[in-house]
Amino acid sequence: MTASREDIARAVECLRAGGVVAFPTETVYGLGADALNPQAVSRIYAIKRRPPNHPLIVHLPAASYLEQWARDIPRAAHQLAEKFWPGPLTLILPRARTVPDNVTGGQDSVGLRVPGHPVALALLQQFGGAVAAPSANRFGHVSPTTAQHVRDELGDEVDMILDGGACQVGLESTIVSLLDARPLILRPGAISQMQLSEALSIPVALGGADEKRLRAPGLLARHYAPATPLRIVARENLEQQIRALLAQNKRVAVIAYTQRAEPAQAHYYFLSPDPVSYAHDLYATLRAADAAQHDVLLLEAVPEDEVWLAVRDRLTRAAQAHQ
Repeated sequence: MTASREDIARAVECLRAGGVVAFPTETVYGLGADALNPQAVSRIYAIKRRPPNHPLIVHLPAASYLEQWARDIPRAAHQLAEKFWPGPLTLILPRARTVPDNVTGGQDSVGLRVPGHPVALALLQQFGGAVAAPSANRFGHVSPTTAQHVRDELGDEVDMILDGGACQVGLESTIVSLLDARPLILRPGAISQMQLSEALSIPVALGGADEKRLRAPGLLARHYAPATPLRIVARENLEQQIRALLAQNKRVAVIAYTQRAEPAQAHYYFLSPDPVSYAHDLYATLRAADAAQHDVLLLEAVPEDEVWLAVRDRLTRAAQAHQ
C-alpha cells in the first residue's frame, strides 16, 4: 500500500500540531517529529525509550536546507549530497546554532540526510521543514521495514503511520562524519566505502564513533537485536550446534543463505546469497523468527567481503545483545 495525498496531508498537519508520525524511507521506517519542536522531539525519545543523549537523524526536504541545519559546511558535504541525495547517506556536520539540543543529544554536531522514498519526500516537502526521525521501534530492537512492523511494536503510541510498503534497502543509512578533514564512515550501509571514495576522489576511512568520542545513531555495541537469543555460527559448525541444542530440547531456528543443514528438526529461514537481497529481507526475517517464539536463533555467518560489510555490522551488534 502507498499512502495517499490525503494521508500525507493529514500527516503534515499532525507534525505541525506537535504530533509523532511514522513514515517510510528507503532504508527503514522512521519515527518523525518536527525537528524544531523540542517537546515533539521529546516524545520520540519517550516512545522509543531512547537515552536522551543519543542523537537523532534530521531528514531534510532537499539539499538546499543544509545551510539551515549546519555551519562550516565543507565542500565534501556538497559533493556527497549532489551524488547520493536523495538516498541512504547521513552526513555528520557541525550543527547550526538554532538546532535544538535534544535533536543532537547535546553534541555540537548534527546528522542530516534527504531520504530517497517518494512518500518521505512528499511528506517533507509539504511540511516545508525538517523532521527528526530515528527508526520506528523500541531502542536497540530490530528496525521496522514495513508499516505493520511499526504497528506491532509501537501500536497506539504513534499518532499516525504512513504506509509506503516494504522499504527498498532494508538497512539503515551509511553515516559519514565530515567534522574533520578526513571523511570517516561511522556506520556502513548501502552506499559503500568505495563509492564514497570515488565521489570525493580521496580515500574515505572506515572508523567508528569511539575514535572521535562522537555519539551517532546505531553505533552501540549491542543494537538491532531480536528478542530471541541470536548466535552467529560458521557454516562448518552449524550442524553440530543445531544437534547440541536439539539434544537440550531447545526450539531451534536457523537463518541461512546456503543449503539446508541437518538435522531437519530445526526451523529454517532462507535468505538470498546476494548481499543486497539479504539486507532487504534480514530485519523482516528476524521479526518473523521472534514472532515464532524459538528458544535460540542460529545465524549462518556471512562472507567477509566488503559487499557484506553493512550486514555483518548489524548482525555482530545484534548477537552482542545476547552475550
